[in-house]
Amino acid sequence: MSTETLEKAKSAIPVKGFLDIKDIAIPQGEELVKAILKLKEEKNAVILAHYYQPGEIQDIADFLGDSLQLARQAKETNADMIVFCGVHFMAEAAKILNPTKKVVLPDTMAGCSLADGCSGEGLRKMREQHPDALIATYINCNAETKAESDIIVTSSNAETVIEALPKDRPIIFAPDKNLGRYLSKKTGRDMILWDGSCVVHEAFSMERIAKQLADNPDAKLIAHPESEEAVLKLAHFIGSTSALLDYVEKDDCQKFIIATEEGILHEMKKRAPHKELIPALVFDESCNCSECFYMKRNTMEKLYLCMKYELPEILIDEELRLRALKPIEAMLDLSKSIK
Repeated sequence: MSTETLEKAKSAIPVKGFLDIKDIAIPQGEELVKAILKLKEEKNAVILAHYYQPGEIQDIADFLGDSLQLARQAKETNADMIVFCGVHFMAEAAKILNPTKKVVLPDTMAGCSLADGCSGEGLRKMREQHPDALIATYINCNAETKAESDIIVTSSNAETVIEALPKDRPIIFAPDKNLGRYLSKKTGRDMILWDGSCVVHEAFSMERIAKQLADNPDAKLIAHPESEEAVLKLAHFIGSTSALLDYVEKDDCQKFIIATEEGILHEMKKRAPHKELIPALVFDESCNCSECFYMKRNTMEKLYLCMKYELPEILIDEELRLRALKPIEAMLDLSKSIK
């Protein structure tokens, strides 16, 4: 491959989101897995992957986890390069926690509807309207939004964090209104909610899920708290990504209807191979809308090119990084008791 071809591919990253090199031979199948593992060893890299990633990426990862687990792992790693297989805000959080390490993401267009729908400017305006309020922000947001927050939460630790906040201060919760509403009921804290939601978790159909339950009376419905209230009311168990995994593995029930991103079924099948797992149905019968388009932008081929050329790289302004770091570290300190 010529230098000119590589430079052209690099210059196209802001538009395409990944290194699109058409005249390079990328290994396939087992050879691709071996090539990625070899690059990992050569570059002293660590591959972190979210449970919503494609199954083959989950299988090759050094560490698989939810947002809280991945944030912890990113902070603790000794690797020179963090290869983050997730969405952009997750890789950005890894860079915030590791300013001296190289952080790369296979496709920078792997975004998030929640992160895209909330801004630092918007939170500043909300704080002006509620000057006494503390801002608790879901980790599914960009660095600018984190920098305007007092503390970050994940679905794993949100209840613990909210209950720890001073009772005499109002709380602004952003950006997920469904999670915020759920937390308000769980903790009894009134919260001012940002009007945002996850397109995947809002796609579930209460009517179609109710029929699934009727057709499978021996099944339990489990749901992520980003789902709409109508779906949560039907659920036998509500929990974070990691909590849903643990529940399926340990509960006596042998059949589950899963109301969260479908990628989680890959790990669930490994942990509970003899149990029946049924994806919850969505409104649109013509699409698999319980699959996150953004999470699935990352592929093994993009992962290989990302590691080989160490691009796309996540970079962040130092002043912004330090401001965003403070609420993340506050979260990690409060979450030490959570597995």
